[in-house]
Amino acid sequence: MKISDILTEDVIRVNLECKDKDDALNKMVELASKSGLMRDKEKVRECVFERESLVSTGVGKGFAIPHGKTDEIKSIVAAFAVLKEPIDFDSIDLEPVTFIFLIIGKESLLNAHIKLLSRISRLMNKDDFREKLSEAKSSGEVLRYFREEENSVFDV
Repeated sequence: MKISDILTEDVIRVNLECKDKDDALNKMVELASKSGLMRDKEKVRECVFERESLVSTGVGKGFAIPHGKTDEIKSIVAAFAVLKEPIDFDSIDLEPVTFIFLIIGKESLLNAHIKLLSRISRLMNKDDFREKLSEAKSSGEVLRYFREEENSVFDV
């Protein structure tokens, strides 16, 4: 499964304003709900906050990848945002976060969930890719960058 298969313009935001980590997580769940793939948005929100309480998903380099697993979705759900201003996310490198990629997987699709997390991390670890994303003006532009980068990095 490709990242660009689970992202659409409807679940991507540029210049998303967030006060703090909790606000960001709530807004990302709301954004992801635009996919139409959630059966129970509150249970999805619960699984994201529960996972985040274990250890921060702020993985460094200004990027966070909050995630969770629940069967309250029809298929894998994702959302991506470039924040207007960086926020503290308790990241492992103690740096604020500008990019958030939320992914919700089904309990029965653990392998696909792990592969997607790995793909997302690999792309977001690239400085030039993050730079492109930070300059994107629209959700369509962000989606195009993901498609181009994914096609150049992975055998698709």
